[in-house]
Amino acid sequence: QVQLVESGGGLVQAGGSLRLSCAASGTTFSINAMGWYRQAPGKQRELVAAISSGGSTNYADSVKGRFTISRDNAKKTVYLQMNSLKCEDTAVYYCNVGIGVFGLHYEYWGKGTQVTVSS
Repeated sequence: QVQLVESGGGLVQAGGSLRLSCAASGTTFSINAMGWYRQAPGKQRELVAAISSGGSTNYADSVKGRFTISRDNAKKTVYLQMNSLKCEDTAVYYCNVGIGVFGLHYEYWGKGTQVTVSS
């Protein structure tokens, strides 16, 4: 059973920084893309950043230049460094991982971690 454990959320003032981590366990299969999504109250879940198995990255326009996604394949962990945080970054952040199993693709979600940015 694949499990994703997120950590690093919390309360921070505007302009501050946080670092989210998401560690995957329970699988010996290769992990493909890893990413972070977020969902603010009353809004749809949106992609924040993603990173492929080869290290290519993709960011939402709203976080470009402020957030950095990275991964440690040996630790099966993905990170999101968030700098210059804004109040509008307040949301529940979810880790998403894609795993390939005998040619099939499966996606898994973490339970989410709250990020609150105060003015």
